[in-house]
Amino acid sequence: MPGRTIAQKIFDSHKVDQPFSDTWVLKLDRVFCHEITTPTAITDLQSKNCDRVFDPSKIKAVIDHVTPAKDSKTALQGKILRDWARRNKIKDFFDIGSNGVCHAIFPEKGFVRPGFTVIMGDSHTCTHGAFGAFAAGVGTTDLEVGILKGVCSFRAPSTIKFELSGKLPEGVYAKDVILHIINKIGVNGATDKVMEFSGPVIDSLSMEGRMTICNMAVEAGATSGICAPDMVTVEYLWTFIKDEFSSKEAALEAYSQWKSDPDAQYETVYKWDLSGLEPLSTFGYKPDQVKTVREMEGTKVDQVYIGSCTNGRIEDLREAAKVLKGNHIADGVRGILAPATPAVYSKALEEGIIKIFMDAGFCVTNPTCGACLGMSNGVLAEGEVCASTTNRNFNGRMGKGGMVHLMSPATAAATAVKGSITNSILFKK
Repeated sequence: MPGRTIAQKIFDSHKVDQPFSDTWVLKLDRVFCHEITTPTAITDLQSKNCDRVFDPSKIKAVIDHVTPAKDSKTALQGKILRDWARRNKIKDFFDIGSNGVCHAIFPEKGFVRPGFTVIMGDSHTCTHGAFGAFAAGVGTTDLEVGILKGVCSFRAPSTIKFELSGKLPEGVYAKDVILHIINKIGVNGATDKVMEFSGPVIDSLSMEGRMTICNMAVEAGATSGICAPDMVTVEYLWTFIKDEFSSKEAALEAYSQWKSDPDAQYETVYKWDLSGLEPLSTFGYKPDQVKTVREMEGTKVDQVYIGSCTNGRIEDLREAAKVLKGNHIADGVRGILAPATPAVYSKALEEGIIKIFMDAGFCVTNPTCGACLGMSNGVLAEGEVCASTTNRNFNGRMGKGGMVHLMSPATAAATAVKGSITNSILFKK
């Protein structure tokens, strides 16, 4: 048998059925749920007298998009999810006060492991592939089946490999790496494929950085992004897995089964040296419309938003704080910070990062996805421009008629101080 990719190995180990040559039914290790897409699945299952779950220990749920509720409709969405979790004895349900952005809080809680299969009714579920898992966003019907039966069907995985060499220059981060990749291959460049990220650049990144890259794989059309697990992965998970292994080395050896074989077959292999990569920003209304910050220099903004499942983790806040410390945001600019989870918020408080943001003139909100998709906590007015650390710049994404420029947290912080898009290295001390 020829060598296997990570995705193929996960498919092989989780196969329940293969009704057609290109269709695999996989056993699921995790089903993640939030209050925007899951209530529809819940009410449909109730209508079919199927109000039950395959395994309450493998289902994790959170209220994260509009939190606290802003109106009766969003309050009802939260209530449906809350009542369902209680009825079905879902222990890991994160309600108001303990909740955070789904793709940040679930890995933070240790719910994702190498070799896992994960689904959620959310396109950015691909984030969790950073752990060497196969994680994909699904529609309502697949979510219902996953909740009820613990299985999901997928096409046979075809993988595109990205070998990223070199050392990232100062002021360049994981966000710039994934924007560069999407710009190179286009928003349809990995449609229905798995994007496997490897090489010295990936090896040097933290789990936070890897999650940022895998998070935006869907913006190139991919079903999932994936990174091979290594000691960085083990270190991140150690608190949760220490009773399962005699040592970190033993954990690494076990997780090494979820690495692609040297002779694995890929649809395409891209090899890029990123030593000369510059800070980047999107323009226009597609994630592949990317220019260097140098080219975008001077583009005025009305709002700067730092947060989301892409860049709302503690590492992101630290990089932004390095730029903001001792500076103040420009007149006429609104700065909004939404730490991705309560743990991130708490850590940022302990380290004095929240004070740095507030002293700089930022509004600090509770953990929420609200602004990212124009639902709450930072919606744009028509004609307004936002520098954002989120993952989508679609027309109207953060508010009807608004323009969103995607960039790293450091670049966003520098842009807030300048009042227009600019390079973060100009402000770091």
